[in-house]
Amino acid sequence: MKRTLVGLLALGLLGSLGLAQKTLVFGSNGEPVTLESGNITDGISIYAQRQIYDYLVDFKPGSTDVIAGLATSWFASNESKVWTFRLRQGVKFQDGTPLDAEAVKFNVNRWWDPKDPSRINAASNYEIWSELFGGFKGDKASVLKDIQVVDKYTIRFIMNTPVPYFPAAIGSGYFGIASPTAIKAEGAKYGTAAGSAVGTGPYMFKSWQPGDRLTLDKNPNYWQKGLPKTDSVVFRFIKDPAARLAELKAGSIDFTTDIPPANLKDLQGDANLEAVFRPSFNVGYLALNPGYKPLADPKVRQAIAMAVNKKAIVNAFWGELGMTNGHFMPTSMKTYYSSKVTDYEYNPTKAKQLLAEAGYPNGFDLELWYMPVSRPYFPTAKEIAEAMGADLSAIGIKVKFQTKDWAAYLNDRKKAPGFQAYMLGWTGDYGDPSDWYNPHFASPIADLFDAAGKPLDLKELNAILDKANSSSNQAERVQLYQQADDITFGLALRIPIVHSQPLVAQRKGISGWVPSPLGSETFATIVKK
Repeated sequence: MKRTLVGLLALGLLGSLGLAQKTLVFGSNGEPVTLESGNITDGISIYAQRQIYDYLVDFKPGSTDVIAGLATSWFASNESKVWTFRLRQGVKFQDGTPLDAEAVKFNVNRWWDPKDPSRINAASNYEIWSELFGGFKGDKASVLKDIQVVDKYTIRFIMNTPVPYFPAAIGSGYFGIASPTAIKAEGAKYGTAAGSAVGTGPYMFKSWQPGDRLTLDKNPNYWQKGLPKTDSVVFRFIKDPAARLAELKAGSIDFTTDIPPANLKDLQGDANLEAVFRPSFNVGYLALNPGYKPLADPKVRQAIAMAVNKKAIVNAFWGELGMTNGHFMPTSMKTYYSSKVTDYEYNPTKAKQLLAEAGYPNGFDLELWYMPVSRPYFPTAKEIAEAMGADLSAIGIKVKFQTKDWAAYLNDRKKAPGFQAYMLGWTGDYGDPSDWYNPHFASPIADLFDAAGKPLDLKELNAILDKANSSSNQAERVQLYQQADDITFGLALRIPIVHSQPLVAQRKGISGWVPSPLGSETFATIVKK
């Protein structure tokens, strides 16, 4: 059988000819929802965007420590109610237009202001801004009050309340700084396969073949001299983890993420491969929607928490690369753990008793949605869902498994009445508890509903979170978040299943890849021999 040049390139067999050496092929665990920054909530999109865009601040490789990015310095005044950033001079977008304070203001304003004419209003409808910063412009709970251009390279953010974590939050992977010129020119096509994406980052958008691949070329004018180390990056969309591992072994991809922990020994036994470990900074959880009548009763939710044998599931699917407890935040945030919280007791007998007390002695029907892609917290979502379903059937809950396309999965869970129960997770965006509580528990909770079909409002919890978010007293913040830990454990709305040590892998010819605990990192430093 003849092999075409394209086929040989995909198989990595032209290295000796020097043709494939400078193309990095990444096995992505799914396809981006969009390449429009600020309009996403998923890590798959962030991974692609991280290569195209730069951010106001960056994070030290392999850690959550904040370092300079497009801003070289920043400072707070008035008890963290005013944040001023000084921008790097001489940086240009990939379309040749200059990065300046007006460009930064353009980006932030369109994320914050629902009336901004440059909004595309597709994908996630910019919900991540509201989740991290309290609300949009005009909302009473919005922490941002105003954006001021001080001079060409200085921008200032005026807050309604102290926000001590603002630099880290604005540096999270959602908020890449895009070219205003490109967004205005392309409109609704921007960030899609029919358009482009233009940042200041190390790689430039070349093409997006839906269902197959995303191709990025080297930015020859990148402001960080000597980077990137390769001429192009190809994101191949390979949802199935077994297929990604097979392609890694065959040499048709160079590196990949979210390998099932069960494959660790397989990786270690292959002389051509190298197991790499991402620092653990995540949670995989089971969400229970009180808008579905049986789940409106806390006793039922607690019964489910007791019925799922979390330790057995973690041992079976993660082994030494996972752990479980009752805390929503990972152990690296244990300063904010309540000493009263340990874990939900695995006790099917007591779980059945709670169901009977709630009026469901014979159980009930439950739709359990599982993700169609593998993520660091749930690398084999369907199999894990089936294991939980087996535990629930033992107490009389009859589970029907459901899934759908990734973008639809993320969006449809937020449409009333919402999914009855679903699996999802979170990889921290920055090293502060606000990033764990605000997106998941701050009202209104966009993906959990009350009996009337309205987004759930947890007033007591929100009063605590509001106070913790705005406090500049660290001791007070610790105490408040410990109270939040207590409350969320008792509510059992999001049951933590696992905090995983994500397993990623590369071929032996790859070096310079430093996986981030935040779930995405630049590929600019990667060298392919």
